[in-house]
Amino acid sequence: MTENGPLRYVALGDSQTEGCGDGDDAAGLRGWADRLAEQLARHTPELRYANLAVRGRLAGQVRAEQLAPALALRPDLATVVAGVNDLLRSGFDADEVAGHLEAMFAALTAQGARVATVTFPDVARITPLARPLRPRVLALNDRIRQAAARHGVVVAETSHHPVVTDPRLWSADRLHASPLGHARIAAAVADALGLPGSDDSWTLPLPADRRTASGLRTVGGELRWAGTFLGPWLVRRVRGRSSGDGRRAKRPELLPVLLPAPTHPSE
Repeated sequence: MTENGPLRYVALGDSQTEGCGDGDDAAGLRGWADRLAEQLARHTPELRYANLAVRGRLAGQVRAEQLAPALALRPDLATVVAGVNDLLRSGFDADEVAGHLEAMFAALTAQGARVATVTFPDVARITPLARPLRPRVLALNDRIRQAAARHGVVVAETSHHPVVTDPRLWSADRLHASPLGHARIAAAVADALGLPGSDDSWTLPLPADRRTASGLRTVGGELRWAGTFLGPWLVRRVRGRSSGDGRRAKRPELLPVLLPAPTHPSE
């Protein structure tokens, strides 16, 4: 760790941290963790960054597969974001999921890393069909806060702000953030960490847009979403398959961060 910031940043998690929804597998995924690494690198050019996240992973799988490699990299900063895939399973247990997260918090902080995590938005405000999941989200968020407090983990409270459920922050599948959503998550974590140049502007609502006021909330929109995204997801679950089967971390080693050319803020 230097006066300007961390020298080694390691991200652990699932598809959101991998960057799904921000780019594609052909051109490459960016995602909020990459965006956070870029902000860190602007102030600490010596930064090295690894992203161990793999889509589809449950919190227990993140712990089993990513914690040991993360510890071996001896990060100054680590982010741990997992649990959404658990929320979608019939056997969800908030205490069990939080236990896996807390084990990662404990191991990383014990080694001297500064650790950050996030709370999750009310999924019922993203898609009405997910309303039964609301109590699960609230329960998991409460346990994340409690576990984080016990280990001095920084929490980006994304769940508190209405903007996080704006449809424009979500990709068409409503499971992954859009590029703009990933930018907001990165800004939220940077703000929680108190990084230079960060502030709470990520909490501000987007400009009004009549096209997004009800488009994803209509009955027809719900049915199209269910047929296009929910159905295939359920089929994979029934078959015991995951979107991450056979996949490896996109950035398993600590590497320098290449800063992108200046672009529009929403890109």
